[in-house]
Amino acid sequence: MFGSFFGIADYGAFVIAFVLLLLLPGPGNLALMTSAGKGGLKGGIASVFGLLLGDQILLWLTVAGVAAVLSANPVIFQVLQWLGAAYLVWLGVKMLTAKPGDKPMLNITPGHYFRQTMVITLFNPKAIMFYVAFFPQFIDPAKHQGVLTFGVMAATIAVLGFVYCIAVVLVTHYMAERIRANPRVTAVLQKIAGLFLIGFGVKLALSK
Repeated sequence: MFGSFFGIADYGAFVIAFVLLLLLPGPGNLALMTSAGKGGLKGGIASVFGLLLGDQILLWLTVAGVAAVLSANPVIFQVLQWLGAAYLVWLGVKMLTAKPGDKPMLNITPGHYFRQTMVITLFNPKAIMFYVAFFPQFIDPAKHQGVLTFGVMAATIAVLGFVYCIAVVLVTHYMAERIRANPRVTAVLQKIAGLFLIGFGVKLALSK
């Protein structure tokens, strides 16, 4: 569409493809919305950086060849997958069983949201396999520039992810401010979020 750029075969198509992938629902999106809804802008923004850092770690682990190790060792891959699934289900159950007035299980601080979202991202080994399948489609073998090419792709993903995640946090915060005065609505939304987290966890555990 826009030709080769730093060894990326079609930079425009790469950007469009990743934007479409960002729009797909998943644990990361839900974690952002939950953080912004409960922790306000500070919690939401901290969650954004946790997700972006987790994403970058997985991306560079993929470049380093960790994905090949996971592919060659299905037991390790399966263990990581189950750990990720268990973590999501655990979070979902805690949200479902929380009662009005209960103290939070963990301190509700921006640091907490940062760590939680990063862990959710890192405990999804499917993401590593996704990068393995995604990157090669946009690499021009004749013009590939090694680490520089991957660096440009990583920076592009970080910028696109940041813009998208900030938009999700702002919209969620705007909506949360208008429903926070109604405890019943807040409780229902928390239960729904808990169910979705459990659903994502079960899906991850059963996927092959």
